[in-house]
Amino acid sequence: MTLTTFALIRHGQTDWNAERRLQGSTDIPLNDVGRTQARDAVAALSGYEWDAIVSSPLSRAAETADLIAAGLGLSVTRRLPELTERSYGPAEGLQDGPELDALRTPGGFRGAESDDDAANRGLAALESLAEEFRGGRVLVVAHGSLLRVSLSRVAGQDLPSIDNAALNLAHHHAVDGWELEYLNGERLTAAAIN
Repeated sequence: MTLTTFALIRHGQTDWNAERRLQGSTDIPLNDVGRTQARDAVAALSGYEWDAIVSSPLSRAAETADLIAAGLGLSVTRRLPELTERSYGPAEGLQDGPELDALRTPGGFRGAESDDDAANRGLAALESLAEEFRGGRVLVVAHGSLLRVSLSRVAGQDLPSIDNAALNLAHHHAVDGWELEYLNGERLTAAAIN
């Protein structure tokens, strides 16, 4: 059975993360805390040999990937637009409050990409990488909501938010689907996700 291993890393912190603003597809750069988080992530990733490093093209993910790659003595293989964060439409840049509440709809926000559409896009990108790098190890730097809805879909349950620059380690079996080993840097005891 062919097993492809993925490290799925959310980018480091941005000022909008610190201010608890919805970022979505708005291109907000890392802040200094985020750069430190990216460099610190190298320790958890250095025990593996990586066949590819792929990231979202948004600057916060791209810079996180570049910093991690440099720390591992590697280079980023490519940027995949399909790994861009879920779009929150007019809710992007807003914090909790009346303005954001006015945009809320069941399961999201008016004018935003749905959970289902984001999960479909995220899983399609990951499964394409699993096919391309079958049997290898792929380090993916993307975004919290995209990773959460994609992994929640394969888990069949809602997973918690994904922490900045924390290790999420998943394995893709060509026949049996996905198995999540680490979530937010913690080893899972019930690891099977099918």
